[in-house]
Amino acid sequence: MKAHRTHRTPRLFATAAATALLLTGCGAAGSDADRASDGAARGSEAFPAPNAPRGDTEGNTDGDAGEETDEDGRTAAPDHLSTFALDVDTASYGYARRTLTEGQRPDPSTVRPEEFVNSFRQDYERPDGNGFSVTVDGARTGVDDWSLVRVGLATRTAEQQGERPPAALTFVIDVSGSMAEPGRLDLARSALGTMTDRLRDDDSVALVTFSGEAETVLPMTRLGDHRDRVHRAISGLEPTDSTNLGAGVETGYATAVEGLREGATNRVVLVSDALANTGDTDADSILERISTARREHGITLFGVGVGSDYGDALMERLADKGDGHTTYVSTEDEAREVFSTDLPQNIDLTARDAKAQVAFDPGSVAEFRLIGYDDRRVADDDFRDDRVDGGEVGPGHTVTALYAVRTEPGADGHLATATVRWLDPDTRTPHENSGRLETGALHDRLTDAPVRFQVTATAAYFADALRRPEIPLPDAPGLGELRETAERLANKTEDKDVRGLADAIADASRLDL
Repeated sequence: MKAHRTHRTPRLFATAAATALLLTGCGAAGSDADRASDGAARGSEAFPAPNAPRGDTEGNTDGDAGEETDEDGRTAAPDHLSTFALDVDTASYGYARRTLTEGQRPDPSTVRPEEFVNSFRQDYERPDGNGFSVTVDGARTGVDDWSLVRVGLATRTAEQQGERPPAALTFVIDVSGSMAEPGRLDLARSALGTMTDRLRDDDSVALVTFSGEAETVLPMTRLGDHRDRVHRAISGLEPTDSTNLGAGVETGYATAVEGLREGATNRVVLVSDALANTGDTDADSILERISTARREHGITLFGVGVGSDYGDALMERLADKGDGHTTYVSTEDEAREVFSTDLPQNIDLTARDAKAQVAFDPGSVAEFRLIGYDDRRVADDDFRDDRVDGGEVGPGHTVTALYAVRTEPGADGHLATATVRWLDPDTRTPHENSGRLETGALHDRLTDAPVRFQVTATAAYFADALRRPEIPLPDAPGLGELRETAERLANKTEDKDVRGLADAIADASRLDL
């Protein structure tokens, strides 16, 4: 069945004045009143995801098994399942902002909508222990029968579980010639120095550098009374010549294995512009050489991208297939936040191999489209196959998936059930949790939805505008309207990240994208 093209009708953000008025009436996102009005059931009260029909899925690891899609990637009936590995990457959004600030349009191939959406704080309910809470809500658009549906997953805050285990962090630092550009190696040195002062005495740090070759300049060292030694190693980082990223990753993992600490969180942190030009430059080949360290020892990868020229595709592939995730920094404040504030979230793990499956009720839903997660799709049959790779998630994270959903005319009743499945990080015992959404719980307009939902929609619309797909999201506003909406959301939330989104949309508007 071929999906029907959408038709334009009056937009969600009809006029600036109307938007401002409606926003004034929105309650604080995440409040008890909001959660009650969302009609989003959580936990054991929700229906579990149905078992996917067994079928021939040989070789199908990147898409939904048995899924019928048109050339624009929209899913049509009769398939009603959507399955993907969780992803908390944000590098795509950070790099897009940097590119727009410099007066250039991001390459559409580097724009991943889920990383735009996941760059903003959400107010989802948090679970008490490891695992996830599940929130499902939605809002109708100005296009007949089309809605946006948000699936929100949240882990506990770091404080809920008490003291985290000690960390054994192997930093793999790119010191190639391209890292001499301001905002690359100098940024890394400053942020790593601050981080060294903030890590605990029982944490350990190793340092590997790479250019044409890789070198372990600091073996795994317990901080304790050795912080000065770590600071000296960081201060000595200087750019040299070519970029043998493969050698750096391989040496980094070897150093991590040599310094492996039982009972600690062992992680490799790669800091690079990912412009590999020497040695092995293929992500799959690099990952194969370190597969034993990844699989047997559970050493995960955290990629930190830097630089105006940035090898986005290589870094993303390494992180996605290396049981980790990526972020991107372009200023000293961003670097300090990543290493000194966000890194603790990336040290501990609350879930391994986490996947989500959304089951849309075929009686209510005519078609749907998952916005983004193109490289994280999982065959429906593999949702409960714990041998199939998912995503690793730590405390304090939220994961948001946004769907464009066309309901059947006059649909009334159950719309969707979202289920998340994960493995306990220590015992690898599988767990699940679900949430569901009824058609009657859909907000009549986007401007009636909680403010954080509106931020999510704005980020998704912005990513869609930068990608310029043949068929845009339903009721997609122009950049001018989107900028006005983002400005009002920034004023409403008083959130510096939402203010940054408004600034990025303004930069894009000036480029007349």
